[in-house]
Amino acid sequence: MSLSSTSSTWVLSEVRGRVGFITLNRPSALNALSLSMIRHITSCLLAWRDAAQVQAVAIRGSNKSGPFGAFCAGGDIRFFHQALLTGDPTTDDFFTEEYALNALIHCYPKPFVAFMDGVVMGGGMGLSQGASHRLVTSRSKLAMPETAIGLFPDVGGGYFLSRCPGRSGEWLALTGSTLGASDAITLGLADHCLPAEKQAQVWQALGQLDTCTAAQVDQLIAAYSVAADVCQISARDQIDHYFSKPSVLEIVQALEADAADWSQTTSTQLRQRSPLMLHVALEQIRRARALSLADDLRMERDLMRHVFFPRHLQRSAAQTEVAEGIRALVIDKDNAPKWYPSRIEDVSPGMVLPFFDSPWLSHSHPLQML
Repeated sequence: MSLSSTSSTWVLSEVRGRVGFITLNRPSALNALSLSMIRHITSCLLAWRDAAQVQAVAIRGSNKSGPFGAFCAGGDIRFFHQALLTGDPTTDDFFTEEYALNALIHCYPKPFVAFMDGVVMGGGMGLSQGASHRLVTSRSKLAMPETAIGLFPDVGGGYFLSRCPGRSGEWLALTGSTLGASDAITLGLADHCLPAEKQAQVWQALGQLDTCTAAQVDQLIAAYSVAADVCQISARDQIDHYFSKPSVLEIVQALEADAADWSQTTSTQLRQRSPLMLHVALEQIRRARALSLADDLRMERDLMRHVFFPRHLQRSAAQTEVAEGIRALVIDKDNAPKWYPSRIEDVSPGMVLPFFDSPWLSHSHPLQML
């Protein structure tokens, strides 16, 4: 592709100075990712990776008023829901190409600056967690909320959540709790905090650098960085205590036996999530601690195939946890998903472990090239 300015409906890209700039431009959907957006971003990154002119990359989102204000709320879950109901196989391409993009960002050989302003959830975390410079603001809201819609924390979530301190990865994966700037930095999911109103200056200044080495990008960002607000996670000891327990049921029962407000609130959160996907997510995070990024993404690709086509549960795509979760929270908005099984107590290992069986041989896995 050309190194000059290019655009699609929902992604804007240009090279200015020594930097390739990407703006997610779908504000009406909080920049939720479509397959065409994933392909546009991938094409830019591959072209810029091999271009001597481009020495660094920066990515941001936009809101209805203009640049910044929101980064990316994740994948296009309305598309997922429609695909489940109609049997659209395009979801296979979506997840394969999204995970390949996640791997590309994690392994990118040039400085990669992610402006994680506003909502940064699901696929937005996948676009930013592999960046060399992860910038948050006082408006940042980071989360992997997938269990609330019958999914698991994908896009490399097993890899980056399992490497958070203590058992905070399990806590984030199961509850889908939202982090602000200071919490994200404390847990290793962000690097620097910028004043929201200074982001445009940093964006412009990047394009004015004569050279863009990692050290020069560090120096520029440091000149604008501020201390984040005081960390709000006051329950680190409780998180490590409860979320180190062997099973979802033991975690929830222990929380429910504790009268403290935090424990009761957390147990209530968990009781609202998909019981089946809570078990899958816990197994995912714990397996991922011993996996490379590539192996984790391959595992998550296996998981996603079973989530959409759970043949071992004798369910059609339209009967899946994710179809019901999206229906309840996004389509009908009754906030009353009918999970099956409906209780954490009723999920058996025979329902969970087949999710981790790859439907592909290693040489034919869609992500075998990672």
